[in-house]
Amino acid sequence: MFSRKNLPHEPLPLPDRFALSDDEMRARVEAFFEHMKKRHSVRDFSPRPVPRAVIETAVATAGRAPSGANHQPWFFAAISDPALKARIRAEAEEEEKRFYDGAAGDEWLKALEPLGTDAAKPHLEIAPWLIVIFAQRWGAFDDGTRFKNYYVPESVGIATGFLIAALHQAGLACLTHTPNPMRFLNGVLGRPASEKPVMILAVGHPADHATVPAVAKLKKPLDEILAVHEGAPARAD
Repeated sequence: MFSRKNLPHEPLPLPDRFALSDDEMRARVEAFFEHMKKRHSVRDFSPRPVPRAVIETAVATAGRAPSGANHQPWFFAAISDPALKARIRAEAEEEEKRFYDGAAGDEWLKALEPLGTDAAKPHLEIAPWLIVIFAQRWGAFDDGTRFKNYYVPESVGIATGFLIAALHQAGLACLTHTPNPMRFLNGVLGRPASEKPVMILAVGHPADHATVPAVAKLKKPLDEILAVHEGAPARAD
């Protein structure tokens, strides 16, 4: 994507512009909020297939996220192959067993108790798709020399949020899974050493018997997550 040649700054007119009234803005953001309130992480998936085109469009949406220096330091591997999903599950569960057998520490395990999780991760096989998200710690010019990526965790985190929102918009559920370490994913998926796997998203339709832990419905109220420092409104001349 990038070349060693100088790329001059070339300002373009804003290609997409929305001119909404205050009422329209409020209606749109409230509708989006109500839609996102219906997003839930689930661990019980239906084997019902999900079209590849839906996954591709969701990932394309993630690729529109802002990033440090516009380097877009992310890569997404989408997996539906049953044998590959089974291998990822087996490798992930090995890491999870070590985690739950003491590597996590008592405080962390206590924090997880209300979620009802354990080392078994059948959703990694049952969900029709797994999307592995990689962070690209550095890139390479067209002549093979490296260049540094900037604000990589922040950029990948924003892109992941775009992806989860897009999947929810498609009526799908997902579950974030972060086995640590996850280096096995590079080998399984043939990704280079410059990429660090940061998350597995299990994606699909929730099973008919799907549940969510009650604690997951407890969200901080707005006054605990927002402070507004508002100045005097500007006067119209």
